[in-house]
Amino acid sequence: MTQANIQSARETLLDVFGFAEFRGGQEAVVERVIAGRSTAAIFATGAGKSLCYQLPALHLPHLTLVVSPLLALMQDQLAFLQRHGVAAASLDSTQDRDTAREIMERARRGELKILMVSVERLKNERFRHFLRQVAISLLVIDEAHCISEWGHNFRPDYLKLPDYQREFGIPQALLLTATATPAVIDDMRAKFAIAEDDVVTTGFYRDNLELLVQPVETDSRLPALVEWLAPQRASQQQSPTIIYVTLQQTAESVAKALANQGFAARAYHAGLDSETRDRIQQGFMEGEIPCIVATIAFGMGIDKGDIRNVIHFDLPKSIENYSQEIGRAGRDGKPSRCLMLAGRDGLRVLENFVYGDTPEREGIRHVLGEIADAGRQPARQWPVLLNTLSRDSNVRLLPLKTLLVRLEMHGVIAPRFAYLAEYRLRYLDDTAALIARFEGERADFVRLLVDNIAVARTWGTVDFERLHQAGAAAGIDASRSRVIAALEYFQDKGWVVLEGKRMTDVYEVRQPEFDIDALADRLLAESQSREQAEIDRLQAMLELFESKTCLTRRLAAYFGDTRFEQPQATQGCGQQDQTAQRRSQAAQGCGQPDQAAQGCGHCSVCHGHVARLPEAPALPALTDADFTRQAGPFIERHREQLGTSPGAQRIAHFLCGLSMPVFTPLKARQLNGFGVHEQRPYPDVRAWIEQRMAQPG
Repeated sequence: MTQANIQSARETLLDVFGFAEFRGGQEAVVERVIAGRSTAAIFATGAGKSLCYQLPALHLPHLTLVVSPLLALMQDQLAFLQRHGVAAASLDSTQDRDTAREIMERARRGELKILMVSVERLKNERFRHFLRQVAISLLVIDEAHCISEWGHNFRPDYLKLPDYQREFGIPQALLLTATATPAVIDDMRAKFAIAEDDVVTTGFYRDNLELLVQPVETDSRLPALVEWLAPQRASQQQSPTIIYVTLQQTAESVAKALANQGFAARAYHAGLDSETRDRIQQGFMEGEIPCIVATIAFGMGIDKGDIRNVIHFDLPKSIENYSQEIGRAGRDGKPSRCLMLAGRDGLRVLENFVYGDTPEREGIRHVLGEIADAGRQPARQWPVLLNTLSRDSNVRLLPLKTLLVRLEMHGVIAPRFAYLAEYRLRYLDDTAALIARFEGERADFVRLLVDNIAVARTWGTVDFERLHQAGAAAGIDASRSRVIAALEYFQDKGWVVLEGKRMTDVYEVRQPEFDIDALADRLLAESQSREQAEIDRLQAMLELFESKTCLTRRLAAYFGDTRFEQPQATQGCGQQDQTAQRRSQAAQGCGQPDQAAQGCGHCSVCHGHVARLPEAPALPALTDADFTRQAGPFIERHREQLGTSPGAQRIAHFLCGLSMPVFTPLKARQLNGFGVHEQRPYPDVRAWIEQRMAQPG
C-alpha cells in the first residue's frame, strides 16, 4: 500500500468518521484490506473491529458484503454508518418486499457501498441470483469464529462461506472476531487461505477492567448483588450496569427484586416481544434505564461506551462468552468492574444444555436412511427441507445442520444448490398488458407463464414441473432458472409481487452404498466427542474463576495473548497507557513482589482473594415413585400418540426440560413432569431412568 493510500485512509478516518487517529491494530488491517489482501482481525471486544471494514469499503471500487449472525449487530452498525453519511443498508426478515427490492436495486445501480445480510440469506436462491448480478470487492465475516468446529459458537452455515466467496468471485475476505483461541485462528485462516502475516491481533488485556470473582452460595446471591450495588443507590446515581443470567425466569425475578430494593432495573430476554425488547434496549442506550438484567440475548452489537459494571449472576456459558460479555464494560477506557457472583449451582443447567444437543441414534439413523434411499435413485439427488427433516428425525435444527456438515466432511453427500420449494405471485399489471410488453419468443414465453400459473382469487402458485412440460410441448425454454429470472425481472419492474417459502437444500449422494448402522455409530461417537469437548470447556471456565494466579493474565493466555507484559495498542485515541501503574500495584495486590510482573494488579487474585466456588446444594435421592409420578404421564402419552415407548434419552430430555422436535406434537411441555429435574445433572437423571427401565415389570 502506497504512502498516498495510507494518507487517503487517514483523511477518510477524520473526514467521514471524525477520528483523528486509528486505534491499535485498525491501521494495520485497513492497510491490508485496501491493498487487496484477505485479512483476519482478532480484536478484543470494544477495540473497534467494525471500522476495519467500514473505512476500506469507501476506498474499494465495488460493494462490500457483510455477513453477520445477528440482526442487532447489523442494525447498530447500520445506524452508525448512516449517521456518518455512508451509503449502507441491510436485508433482513423484518422488511417487506418493496423495501428489500429497493435495497437490491440500489446495490445493482452501484449506489450502496455496504450491504449487510445474515448467513442464512446466502442460501436463498433469489438472493444468490441477485449477487451474481453485482460486483463485490470484499466479503466481511463478522463473528468469524463461528466457522470453526473448535470454536465456542460453531455455526454449520458458516462453513459454506469460503465456497460462496469463490462462487460469487469475491477477490478478498475480512474475518472479524473478538473471541478466538489459537486453534480457532488457525482454522479460520486455513479456510480462507489467509497468510500468517495478515492475521492482526490486538491482545485481550484491558487495563481498565477490574475482574472480580466473589464465591456466593445460591441463597445468598441476590442479597450479595444488592449489597454490591448499594453504594449506587445511596448516591442516587446508578451507573450503567448489565447483569447476566442464564434463564429467562431468573432475569424476571432478579429485576423485580432489584426494583423492590429501589434500583431502576428491567429484565431483557428472548421471551419478550420485539417491541418491548427494542424499547428496553433504547432506554438503556439513552441512560433512562441504568440497569438491565439479561440473558445473553442482550449485548451483541451494543456500542455503549460508559457501561461501568458487568455482573454475572449465573455462570457464563464459556470463557469465550465471559470474555465477550465483560468486554462490553468500559469501552470508553475508564475504570469499570466485572463481577462474577460464582457458584457451581448453575453448572448443571449449562451442562444440560450441552447434553441436549446430542441427537438420538435413531434420529441419526433416520437421516441416513433417507440418504440411502435417495442414493438408489438415478439422479442421486437428496432434497432436504430442514424443518421437515428435523421433525421426522427428532433431531433439533442446529445439531441437524451440524450432522449434515459432518456427512459432507465424510464425503457421503455434497451440497449442490438450494431453492425455494414454493413460489407464488400476485399480478399488479393486467396480464394482457404484461404479454404485450414483449415480442417474438419472449412474448410466447410470457404467455406460457400466464396460461400455466393458475390464479385463485388473488395469488397464483408457480408449478415448475407444469411449466417445464408446457414449454417442452411448445418448443419454448421454460426451465426453472429462466422462469425464476423472468419472475424476478417482473417484480423489479413492479408488474408482480413475488413470494417464496420452504427453502430446500439439494445434496448429491456421493456414496450411495454405505453401512447405515456403522456410520450411525460413527456419527453418534463424533457428537458425543463434541459433547465432551463442550463439557471440558465449562470445566476450563471454572478453573479460570478458581485460578491461583492473576485472572487477567490467565484470561489473556487462554486466547494466546503473549503480549501481556507489553504496552497495549488497544487503548484508543488520547488514552494514556496505565499498564506500568497497574504493574506497580500488582506487587502489593498479589502479596508476592517477585511475581509483580505476572499480575495485573486489578483482579481479585491480585487483590489477594483466590476463589473457591461453593458446590451446588444437595438434592434428595430419586425414587421409583418419582419416576412413576414424573415420567409416567409422558410415557403414556408417547405410547398413545406414537404407538411406541420412549427411550431413556427422550425421557431424560423431558424431565430435564430439554427440547426435542417430537415434544411439539406431543404437547409435552404441558405435562407437569417437564423440566422438573432441570437442576439435576443430565447423566445422573439418564442413568436413573436406565436403571429404572431395566427393572423387571
